[in-house]
Amino acid sequence: MSSPTAVPGPLVDPHPELTREETERYSRHLILPEFGLEAQKRLKNARVLVIGAGGLGSPALLYLAAAGVGTLGIVDDDVVDVSNLQRQVIHGVSNIGQEKARSAEQSILELNPHVQVIRHEVRLDAGNALDIFAGYDLILDGTDNFATRYLVSDAAEILGKPYVWGSILRFDGQVSVFWAKHGPSYRDLYPEAPPPGAVPSCAEGGVLGVLCAQIGSVMVNEAIKLITGIGTTLLGRVLIFNALDMTWRELRVRRDPSAAPVTELSDYEAFCGLTPVTTKDEEELPTVTVQQLEELLRDRSAGARDFDLIDVREPGEYEIVRIDGSTLVPQNRVLNGEVQLDPEREMYVHCKAGGRSANVVRFLRQQGARKAYNVDGGILRWISDVEPNKPVY
Repeated sequence: MSSPTAVPGPLVDPHPELTREETERYSRHLILPEFGLEAQKRLKNARVLVIGAGGLGSPALLYLAAAGVGTLGIVDDDVVDVSNLQRQVIHGVSNIGQEKARSAEQSILELNPHVQVIRHEVRLDAGNALDIFAGYDLILDGTDNFATRYLVSDAAEILGKPYVWGSILRFDGQVSVFWAKHGPSYRDLYPEAPPPGAVPSCAEGGVLGVLCAQIGSVMVNEAIKLITGIGTTLLGRVLIFNALDMTWRELRVRRDPSAAPVTELSDYEAFCGLTPVTTKDEEELPTVTVQQLEELLRDRSAGARDFDLIDVREPGEYEIVRIDGSTLVPQNRVLNGEVQLDPEREMYVHCKAGGRSANVVRFLRQQGARKAYNVDGGILRWISDVEPNKPVY
């Protein structure tokens, strides 16, 4: 087995001094023989950007702050929802409805008032990524979609910056360090994005809450090593964790010697197949409202209509709440051809909010199913407008 990819020395110069209060606060670091005063001063001088104050961002931000990283940037344009609290431990009940970046800032400053927090309450995209990244030494990517991961990889490569990547889904997690100047980038691990719908998001497939802490803490460990120059980083290695078996395994990843260097950002939604390519006939996706669906179901119950109501969510979502009379066929089983739906049948397709079902209806129509329709707003709209007593998630 090849040796781990070598990285240069400490990423950050040490700060001139620690205050008396800081010396007391970080004393358990300072007495570590391999760490000591100089490493702590490097942490104080470091500027780290965390993308996402969600599942992975929560433990990462808290432990970076506790460790004494001097400046923390947070990129997040979302607000706290009650369903976040199962895993996003930087937020609390009192923060529901508040901007995640602001909620995270409050928790960080309560933990360590010596940390400067910079909020970037925007959606990261090709238009702002380079400007935001330029102000930081190191990036931590805890996002849950492929388009943003490729954007982070390319922006970091253009600027010559290292970044720590983490990913979680259900009971599995992955973590690595990417630095195109000295080793592989995310594109070396995933040269091509998986087809849309092939990999569910955490909102679709679920995630064990504590997995966020397990992977997030490893991400912080890597950040500390990069900043201070101690230990051996995960550059060139991917750790894969299975929480059910409590096992870790390691994959090696190398820089593709034939890969052209990244010199500019591109359209990442299109690269990941998230920008639908439509013909003239497909400019308007056939859609029905939940009120129209309610009337259709009433007619079907009376024997006046015959059609299928297809639910393309995941089994766990279907167990929580469903529309009576629907049939569960998860999106990926349709898109990968595992399930063949009759193209001659009249079909109404729904998911949680309308995105996955739109993908499926577009796919079915391309296969010749001219009587497939998307249910606008999905089951969330159904609950809001038709059956408000049903649970939401």
